Amino acid sequence: MPEVLEVDRLTKAYPSAGQALTVLRDVTFTLEDGDTCAVVGPSGSGKTTLLGLCAGLDSPSSGRVRLCGVDLGALDEDARAQVRNRYVGFVFQSFRLIPTLTALENVMVPAELRGNREARAPAVDLLGQVGLGDRLTHYPAQLSGGEKQRVALARAFINRPRILFADEPTGNLDTETGEKIIRLLFELNASAGTTLVLVTHDHELARRTGRILRLRGGEVASDERLRSEPAAVEKEAGA
Repeated sequence: MPEVLEVDRLTKAYPSAGQALTVLRDVTFTLEDGDTCAVVGPSGSGKTTLLGLCAGLDSPSSGRVRLCGVDLGALDEDARAQVRNRYVGFVFQSFRLIPTLTALENVMVPAELRGNREARAPAVDLLGQVGLGDRLTHYPAQLSGGEKQRVALARAFINRPRILFADEPTGNLDTETGEKIIRLLFELNASAGTTLVLVTHDHELARRTGRILRLRGGEVASDERLRSEPAAVEKEAGA
């Protein structure tokens, strides 16, 4: 079984005032099934850029990304989208729910894009797991921020992804709600055996993963392995 994620000398530069502005330089690391990794660093250090490149949402200036054994650089955008839909789950700071769809319909979307006509039952089950069994027919505008993020969590796991990319998943939530979301995230991730890449400013949260990749000025400042297994999380119903 190949590594879930292989990043080799990844560099990204953008044109700026007639010059190249390098936001990521020579980043190299690999992740295997079930690994949990936090990417930390100050604003502007390249964290979100790195996540986008790893997920095939953008193309590097140089270097290579292999996602679940697939070389993303050899694919066009449509093919990269197919790889994402097959292997990847996303959780964003801004939730990114479709406002005209109910909670249940939002969760079902990734499965339906794969042609799964039996998506309703697992979507109902996942919403139950995140404590929203009584919110199936609610639209995003009828949900709190914490409830929206729990819908996003359920959506991220509907296709049983091999890797989950989470970009500041508690950034728009208060501390108490954010902690409950993180508990749910780690519980679902451990249950599914998914590899996790978590971009965060929260160093305490980062230390709950098995590895911390610190970026500074677009380069890897340190790569700290904390433990072979992610920290245990308490089983607690979400709120």
